[in-house]
Amino acid sequence: MSVKQLCNNYQENLNLMQRALRVSASFDIVSRKIQIGSKSACLFFIDGFAKDEILEKIMEFVMKLKPEDLPPQLIAFEQQFIPYVEVTLEKEIEAIVTQVLSGTIMLLLEGYDQAIAIDARTYPNRSISEPEDERVLRGSRDGFVETLVFNTALLRRRIRDPHLTMKIMQIGQKSHTDVVMCYLSDKADPAMVSMIEKKLKAVEIPSLTLSQESLAECLIKKHWWNPFPRFRYTERPDAASANIMEGKVILIVDNTPAVMILPTSFFDFIQDTNDYYFPPLVGSYLRIVRMVVFLLTLFLTPLWYLAVKNPTLFPDWISFVQIEEMNSVPIILQLLIVEFIIDAIKLASLNTPSALNGSFSVVGALILGDFAVKAHWFVPEVLLYMAFVSIANFTQPSYELGYTFKLFRLLFLILIAFLDVWGLLLGIILMLIIIAKTDTITETSYLYPLYPFNKQKFCQLFLRQPIDKSNS
Repeated sequence: MSVKQLCNNYQENLNLMQRALRVSASFDIVSRKIQIGSKSACLFFIDGFAKDEILEKIMEFVMKLKPEDLPPQLIAFEQQFIPYVEVTLEKEIEAIVTQVLSGTIMLLLEGYDQAIAIDARTYPNRSISEPEDERVLRGSRDGFVETLVFNTALLRRRIRDPHLTMKIMQIGQKSHTDVVMCYLSDKADPAMVSMIEKKLKAVEIPSLTLSQESLAECLIKKHWWNPFPRFRYTERPDAASANIMEGKVILIVDNTPAVMILPTSFFDFIQDTNDYYFPPLVGSYLRIVRMVVFLLTLFLTPLWYLAVKNPTLFPDWISFVQIEEMNSVPIILQLLIVEFIIDAIKLASLNTPSALNGSFSVVGALILGDFAVKAHWFVPEVLLYMAFVSIANFTQPSYELGYTFKLFRLLFLILIAFLDVWGLLLGIILMLIIIAKTDTITETSYLYPLYPFNKQKFCQLFLRQPIDKSNS
């Protein structure tokens, strides 16, 4: 199929551009006709993306030109008379349309078979503030935003190295979403970079409607039954920079404030930014506490339910976990109901106006607390252990891994209800098999550095190492 291009006929080019952009159908697509010397010209841009001050100065300058000032070559005109930094020449209609819809100002001039692309766009954006779900006690308070060029600038500010590479590509036949691969060319594995780039270019999708999530689902094999996350996300520029320095690849998707870290193994989720803003001993302690607490979110309620169901399997010194006063509702049913209610409250809180958050919290506490016990829906022990699990789940910053553990916790409870201790063992074996069959986007081991075993890296999972001066 032939590619449509501009020609030397101005009127034909103008009609072609107006049809391609559908100027008459959308009020915000502007075509501003002007006169430059003795030649007709037209500016195409999106109202709201163009910087009015810059556009006004460019128009004021070029409209003062005389016919004898105009050079025979468009490149000479662009170099002499367009007083702006980011300027290129375009000939293909498809590329011109994509750039205009992305916010670029396009100048079409009579007598030339190319258009001048002036990248003087601006996007609506919010302030750069600390991410709500990745707060630190010490450290920087900035975070990524929805504007791609701001995010790349935050990384450039931290890594002032010419080896820091930013490769941009557009994904989506209709959305043409900008996606940037960011890595250090002297640190990242070239084979890994090539594989990721090849997979990105092979993505065929009309639109990245849900930004990074749409891209993630295109990059991995569709195993719906495997809940383990293959990507780690962060909204912190310092965390992203640290991963780049380790040789990883960062994917920045336009219109989203979180970047994707590739490749990601299971143990990468153990690390947290707070660990590195404290001395090694304190950071190691925080990491171990987080690991222990997060494991409790997986095994606490299943082990408690097993102890209640089979008290003879456990020693006498933990007899305090037994329920003093049972009610008519089976314990397994109580646990499952509270699991679902907690998630329902989380979803409801997302849609609760800020002014009503306090009232919502009071009502939720009453329903799941004193009233539920007095109505003999739940025993106090169920609410106690589920409250701990719900709060402890927030020690892990990855929502995806948190819900992975939740699904396996539900599986353990159901299997224990039917098979007792064998059900718990079956659930653990099933979880280990799924982890073992999980691979990363680069088809490396999901369990690295446990498999293949790397002693130094494995020890660093539990003990926060001092900064390596030769590698920092």
